[in-house]
Amino acid sequence: MTTALVIIDVQQGMFAFPDYPPHDGEGVVARIAELIARARAAERPVFYVQHDGGPGHPLAAGTAGFPFRPELAPQPGDSVTVKRNCNSFQDTDLDARLRAAGIDHLVVCGMQTEFCVDTAVRAGFERGYKITLVEDAHSTADTPVLKAKDIVAHHNLTLADFAELRPASEIAFGG
Repeated sequence: MTTALVIIDVQQGMFAFPDYPPHDGEGVVARIAELIARARAAERPVFYVQHDGGPGHPLAAGTAGFPFRPELAPQPGDSVTVKRNCNSFQDTDLDARLRAAGIDHLVVCGMQTEFCVDTAVRAGFERGYKITLVEDAHSTADTPVLKAKDIVAHHNLTLADFAELRPASEIAFGG
């Protein structure tokens, strides 16, 4: 099994709204940074997915919200896929890039739990990938209906049908 780390939408714009902060946002960023370091140490590929919401969107290309958080920035040789939809695989070359690299196991983390992370897990599973969702390395913000911590907990529960759940501290990239 060949494993890759997949980081979804951890962009500046996700942290730009003081009234809409990601749950445990800085903790999630720190855990993703640790995952990146472990993946690189094991010489495992790191794939980034970056959302372009189009003109007027907080994550539009060319705006201050579009770049990745600096501590998680891609390095030369990393794959970056820009998407325009919630689904990282829809109308992108992500699947082709993963298959060209011989990847069959995705370790998924990032933003936003109920949108792009959920969809990536389900779409990757549909395409035959083994999925590990890093249960403490994805986040979202409160909504008018649910608190972010409850959204994260709910998705960890429901996505267990499609992914193995592991905390960041238990993710190993050896082999």
